[in-house]
Amino acid sequence: MLIESGSPVAADTKVGISLTINGQHRDLQVAPWTTLLDLLREHLDLTGTKKGCDHGQCGACTVLVNGTRVNSCLTLAVMKDGAEITTVEGLSGLANGGAGTNGLHPIQEAFIEHDAFQCGYCTPGQLCSSVGMMNEGHARSRDEIREAMSGNICRCGAYTNIVDAIEDVMAQGGAR
Repeated sequence: MLIESGSPVAADTKVGISLTINGQHRDLQVAPWTTLLDLLREHLDLTGTKKGCDHGQCGACTVLVNGTRVNSCLTLAVMKDGAEITTVEGLSGLANGGAGTNGLHPIQEAFIEHDAFQCGYCTPGQLCSSVGMMNEGHARSRDEIREAMSGNICRCGAYTNIVDAIEDVMAQGGAR
């Protein structure tokens, strides 16, 4: 890797970044090539975000960056200096007026109510993507929800139940 001067970067080079992760401010030192996914999982022990394909094709690594859904496997951590990151572990903190009855975000409660998961591997990415999609405000119909969620693969085929859960939360006022 080259820095602005064109000289190579040493393997032990670290860059200082500041992130707010699930409401907690963090000052971190990371290698310039560390992905946001690896930072979350390997350095901060936030293992809810999953590493699926590591190519941005499955959505298992989806997190929210400043409220927008992002594939964390394709995002270098240094690119998000100063950002607010929300992982599945922090979703309950996003709910207006606090979390739901079980301390969960309304989308998490809806996934349980609608049985919107099977093995659960894709669920963290599906949850974060659902919240991001509702924040975007573009999806209004089942077809639009399916299209907007098409970047998140569920190998177990729980798509109908996932859409049901999202529709339920949207009918109650959105992601919050």
